[in-house]
Order: sequence, then structure tokens, then C-alpha cells
Amino acid sequence: MTMQHLTIGRAAAKAGVSVETIRFYERRGLIEQPPKGEGYRVYPTEMVARIRFIRQAQQIGFSLREVQELLSLRADPTADCADVRRQAAQKIEEVDRKIADLQRVRAALETVVSVCPGKGGLTDCTIMAALEDGAR
Repeated sequence: MTMQHLTIGRAAAKAGVSVETIRFYERRGLIEQPPKGEGYRVYPTEMVARIRFIRQAQQIGFSLREVQELLSLRADPTADCADVRRQAAQKIEEVDRKIADLQRVRAALETVVSVCPGKGGLTDCTIMAALEDGAR
């Protein structure tokens, strides 16, 4: 059984990403740039699964640096599931901090919106006044 190779365009289509995304991942060292075949680069079909793994990890919130760490764990035969679980738990803590920050921002916005008259000139706008007071 011979291993199938794909052009960058076909690999991108199968992985559900753009050609530029594949090139970006290559520049970041997340995937290896294959050697040129007959005038163009040919990607092994296994590369599609790796690209999908990277995209899925990004979609659930992992940064590219963190994805690189996950890929390193994936390639390490001595790695343990606990290592991955620890990274995911840290990501949850980070998400919780971001949610708390966004809730503070929302509360501040609700405060300034609640006292805004909603009409009249900008000189009477309490939102603009609050922003100007905060900038001093």
C-alpha cells in the first residue's frame, strides 16, 4: 500500500483550512514543510490529521504556543494523560479569569449606560463625561 501525497491546495481543502494557514503553521514550526516533489511540495495524508488537531485545539482556546506543547506531548511516548489534563485545567483557569474581567467590564458599562440620558448634546452625555474623567 503506497502512502498518498497531496498538494498544498488539496491538503488545505481536506483539513478545512486555507493554503495560507498551512504556510503559517510551517513558519511557526507546527508542521514540517515537506520537500518538493516534481516541482511542488507534496504533503503526506497524515499531515491533514495534524492540521485538524491544531485547528481543534485552537478552537477550544489553546494558543499556538500551547498547541506546540500539546504536539510535543503527543509525540512523546512517555507522556501521560495527566500532562494534557493539567494543561486543559490551566486553560480553564485562564478562561475563568477572562470571564471575570469581562463581567467587570460589563458591570462598568451597565453603570454608565444606566445614568445616560440617551438624548441631547454630547456635552450632556454622562458616558462621554465618565470616559473623559477616567482619562485624566
